[in-house]
Amino acid sequence: MPRVYFYKLTVDSGAAPCVKNGILSLAICKPTIRATAQVGDLIFGFAASSLYSDNCLIYAARVTQALHEGRYFVDERYASRDDCIYYLKQGRFQRRKDAKFHDKPTDLRHDLGDFPEYLRANVLLSNDFRYFGNAATDMYKARFPTVACAVTELGRGQRVRLEPALRLEFEKMKNWIWMTTPEKVVGRPSNASRPGVCHRTKSCHMV
Repeated sequence: MPRVYFYKLTVDSGAAPCVKNGILSLAICKPTIRATAQVGDLIFGFAASSLYSDNCLIYAARVTQALHEGRYFVDERYASRDDCIYYLKQGRFQRRKDAKFHDKPTDLRHDLGDFPEYLRANVLLSNDFRYFGNAATDMYKARFPTVACAVTELGRGQRVRLEPALRLEFEKMKNWIWMTTPEKVVGRPSNASRPGVCHRTKSCHMV
């Protein structure tokens, strides 16, 4: 049975998620989701209060492809994407000089893991998504109160072990979003991209 993940974004700058050419990708940040989510799973990203006070929905996506062992960063098809910020040199990943995100020395380890295994170098792709960005709203709250309550109570990290009622409401919410929003991309990233800005919360562990 497909799983449902949901979490809060503190920054929405085109890094995580990255939306380009009809594909939404999670290549950096949220290493636990990237390591465990599989094709068919649903991911919902809501705004943290520091981003938007109403916890509006930034994006929802169904995973359609999962790449492991750093394949995303060595595949030329993805080289022009803004979140493809690492490249392989003599068996080691390094940050691209023109990368827009994650310029701290600790970021590579957090994103990809330790050399030589790079166990965190997992990337999720979706061509079945809705991205709202700066056009995000909290309209879902009135129709899906169980989801709204769970999002409000969520702290740092993400949830995936959901009680049946909450899971069912998330599935209904996904269908409602797809039905009422035919466009994959509705808005633009809420924040400007800055290399020094951290695009992750302090904790990336499951709640």
